[in-house]
Amino acid sequence: MGRTIPGRFSWVGTYAAAVIVFAFGASSPASEPQAAASKARIDFLKLCDLASTEVNKETRRVHKRERRVPFYHDSYAVRALAVAYDMTGKKAYLAGCKRWSDRMLAFQAKMTPEGAYYMNYGRKPGQNKGGWYVADSSSIAMGVLATAIRCPDSADRDRYLASVESFAKLVIDNYVGKSGGITDGLWDKYDGEWWCSSGLFGSLAFLLYEETGNERYLKVALGAVDWLNRLDFRQVKHISFKEAAPAVVMYILEGYSARMPHLKPGTSRYQAACVQIDKTLEWMSDNQAGRGAAHQWDYNSQWGSKLGGLPFHMFVFARHIPKYSNIAGAADQELRHITSVLSEDRKPILSQLAVFAMMSYAEKLSPDALYRSTKRTKSVTERID
Repeated sequence: MGRTIPGRFSWVGTYAAAVIVFAFGASSPASEPQAAASKARIDFLKLCDLASTEVNKETRRVHKRERRVPFYHDSYAVRALAVAYDMTGKKAYLAGCKRWSDRMLAFQAKMTPEGAYYMNYGRKPGQNKGGWYVADSSSIAMGVLATAIRCPDSADRDRYLASVESFAKLVIDNYVGKSGGITDGLWDKYDGEWWCSSGLFGSLAFLLYEETGNERYLKVALGAVDWLNRLDFRQVKHISFKEAAPAVVMYILEGYSARMPHLKPGTSRYQAACVQIDKTLEWMSDNQAGRGAAHQWDYNSQWGSKLGGLPFHMFVFARHIPKYSNIAGAADQELRHITSVLSEDRKPILSQLAVFAMMSYAEKLSPDALYRSTKRTKSVTERID
């Protein structure tokens, strides 16, 4: 997530403004849907070509200064690269995912507590003091899981899946709250059930249920969505909605996008989720610059960069929830704006806005592939209460 809380990130501002270099220019609405889809594919794969080499770099340079990138950042690029591999069969994309995931596993083997992922900040491998956070680690886990699902070799697949399950065990055994929400691990600022860790780990738990069929994951996933259904997200603290609204919306919706296609319409859980989604979509219409909103968010800032991932959720809801079928066009409109923002700066850096935009492109071009599994335990037509 990348929080500007003392003691968590000190370098956030140094990379948040950096954006990617690629050859496309600012785009305008295409006259033909096929032409628009073709351009989106080209733009997406240009991002993927850069990401396949960038995600495994130990350090990068910005304006002649070295900077570190928190691993949650690149996890979104990895998830999108996995979809690009599905689309193209390009081995370099899967190789990039595997190199990055191998690094995550190597760090994890040295972490305390057992099963924790190193985030490239906070508690380091071999240390038993310092902060460690469920939310950012859940993003890492989803990148590793996306890699596992694509591996043709069963030994690789099992190794990556075991890593994710080790992390999930740590969280389920220690950080699931009484109300179903997820606490954020070893955070000295707040130890209650929290919106970001609940959205992200809840999504991971559902994906693990689909991959393994383990009902323990489903129980946690549904508990987290029930907790989110009761949340007044405009009043959240630690970090507040006023400070970080795009991040709040992006991450709580991670708690819905993986599950909504599988919830039975008409149930109280489904209806409560739709109420929350209604509110987030209302906020988007008031704040997405691509739709003409008079917004206050800098798309290249730490929090504003999360706007890059919101079309991803919009595409999911437009396909799977009938009442939202009309928002796909708005998602396309906003993604075109994000593309134009990315094209304004020519520095060869994989920015936060770029990696979140990769998620949105992936969902547009290959529907549901971001949430695919090797053995789906419930199809979209077999809904869950």
